[in-house]
Amino acid sequence: MTELLPFLLCLIAGLSTLLGSLFIYIKGNKNNIIKCALAFASGVMLSVSIFDLIPESLTMYHSLTKNSVFINITIFITIGLIIPLFIDKILPNKLDQSSKLYKLGIFAMIAIIIHNIPEGIATYISSETNLKLGISITIAIAMHNIPEGISIAMPVYYATGNKKKAIVLTFISGMSEPLGALLAYLFLKPIVNDTIMGGLFAIIAGIMTYISVIELLPSALQYKEKKKTIISFLIGIIFMYVNHVLNG
Repeated sequence: MTELLPFLLCLIAGLSTLLGSLFIYIKGNKNNIIKCALAFASGVMLSVSIFDLIPESLTMYHSLTKNSVFINITIFITIGLIIPLFIDKILPNKLDQSSKLYKLGIFAMIAIIIHNIPEGIATYISSETNLKLGISITIAIAMHNIPEGISIAMPVYYATGNKKKAIVLTFISGMSEPLGALLAYLFLKPIVNDTIMGGLFAIIAGIMTYISVIELLPSALQYKEKKKTIISFLIGIIFMYVNHVLNG
């Protein structure tokens, strides 16, 4: 039973993403909901990159000199920025509004899956070593997985009108968390080290920054009443920053 607890914690953290999909049941003006959801999701992703992923990556390179750390982090963040740029280039450019929203939802899902797998690995390894620490990490992850669920479910739902598809895609992204734990258990535990995890977190920071700044926020700003968009963006940043401080 004790061996199953790290898996259970990762499963709980992953399933919390589904709570974000409940926001598709909010009634109101469609354009207002879309722009606020996209801006909020943009703030969340940028905040996760700045306050969680990059600092976490920096701590993983504690054995290197400051110059080496800076070079490594810069290289991996750049790789993270290039990955969605490449994906964007091979996708069709001329899309209608619904297709653009759907693309944003899929982009968010891919980014969060890539984010959740190493997060699941870290949670599993931490929980196996120190269960109390694992529980604290699970709570922190669950809190920031909820708005990440919003960033997938809302664009997909408003692009397709299909609640089931929005929930299923959100669920798939959440299940990448326990998938990370399973990979750690079966293959990665002996070879995962701080250098590998530091690089992964920096790459993910680059991916999320690109999606936040180049995809989500500009899409939200296309709608009228840009003041509400900026406020929603700032709320996303503040929400994740407060969550980081409370769980830090």
